[in-house]
Amino acid sequence: MSNLFRYHIAAGSYSVGKTRAVLMQAFLGTCVGVTIYDSDAGVGGLIHLLLPEPIFYESVSDPKKYASTGMPLFIQALMEAGASLKKLKACVAGGALLGPLNQQDLDLDIGGRTTEVVMNFLENSRIRCQKSETGGFFTCRLSLDMQNWQSRIEPSGYEKSFLNFDSHPPSTQHIKRTMNELQPIPQVALKILRIMEEDLFDIDKVAQEVQKDQVISAKTLKLCNSIFFKRLEKIDSIKNALILLGQNLLMKMILSASVKSFFNTDTMGYSLCRGGLYHHAVGTAIVAEKLAHFTGLVRPILAYTAGLLHDIGKVVLDQFITSTYPLFYRRLQDGEKNSLEVEKKILGIDHTEIGSQLARKWSFPDSLIETINHHHNPKNEIQHSELTAIVYLADLIMSRFHTNLEIERMDTTILTTQLEKIGLSTSQFPNIVDLIPSSVFESSLEPANGRGNF
Repeated sequence: MSNLFRYHIAAGSYSVGKTRAVLMQAFLGTCVGVTIYDSDAGVGGLIHLLLPEPIFYESVSDPKKYASTGMPLFIQALMEAGASLKKLKACVAGGALLGPLNQQDLDLDIGGRTTEVVMNFLENSRIRCQKSETGGFFTCRLSLDMQNWQSRIEPSGYEKSFLNFDSHPPSTQHIKRTMNELQPIPQVALKILRIMEEDLFDIDKVAQEVQKDQVISAKTLKLCNSIFFKRLEKIDSIKNALILLGQNLLMKMILSASVKSFFNTDTMGYSLCRGGLYHHAVGTAIVAEKLAHFTGLVRPILAYTAGLLHDIGKVVLDQFITSTYPLFYRRLQDGEKNSLEVEKKILGIDHTEIGSQLARKWSFPDSLIETINHHHNPKNEIQHSELTAIVYLADLIMSRFHTNLEIERMDTTILTTQLEKIGLSTSQFPNIVDLIPSSVFESSLEPANGRGNF
């Protein structure tokens, strides 16, 4: 298996191909994955489903992400590639209930309903399901070896939990010393954060400051033309970026480019893939911005920034999670614990505490300090409760529906109250998930291209 090319299938997409040295894989939490193949024809594929069915069938823009509309498209692609319907065999995984389980999880049960739609489709199509591991409480990885057409379902993070590390939990003083030695994010980014809450400011002056920093300028332009923010016209200067993107989008690009190296740690603590912390941060930022637009309660640029920076404490703790990984992973998977409880027990401090201390040290605005401090446990009495609730919800959605980035376990017992705080209900949760842009899921390693035939 080590010689196989690993091809990641992003949520809301599928890939179909013929016999070759490729390992298709999908990381699943609440999402459901299905591998289907015809070994005689040497044709198979994997689909990564986000939701059971569209909220409104008349306005379906991306049918691949729903079980009811994605499965027929997937089967059609397999048949067009040469598979025989009578010889197809399937394997189904995912649909987990993640985090501390409560009645609310059972009522929502998006993964369970997606699984039900998939199983009914397979039965009606007379496609034999050889293996099914759905539900449960943990994330998993579904893979299809396209050399021998074997499907495997494994716990996500399985290999890492058995690596032979000597566990030496650090002292809180050691952690805080590491925080104090951490080099701040670039000055231009800090300047943007400090003027973020002002309604009027001179974006031209900000752009001029960026151009003085050749490194940040180059990183910003690279990000402007990246997979996160696809454009038809290439952006080749900061001035051009300001004209084409506008001030809010340019500020987002500058901030994202500024923190990329900050989040791209070389250690393997929280991340389940290369750049996992950064991809989770940008994904949470994009979802938070969408929620801000949807509710109209918070300025979208502020929601984006808060989502981008909500986990900065993990940058400080990442190296210490690496040194205690087997202990950390097993405690996280053992019982109904969330990430903060395990961090606190092993390290004596959690990433929200150390993150808010870091934000205060760097003179972040109060709105960001509060959001970083309370995004796992939003409290009614905090001043910026709506912003914190939006970031909590964005973080929860990312932890449930994009599980291959980093280790995270969110508490869902407060979901109803946080939705109500921003004028929403649990019945609208699938609608909220449906807001997630496909770019969020495509931004991880080796993303599939939607249809992905090769």
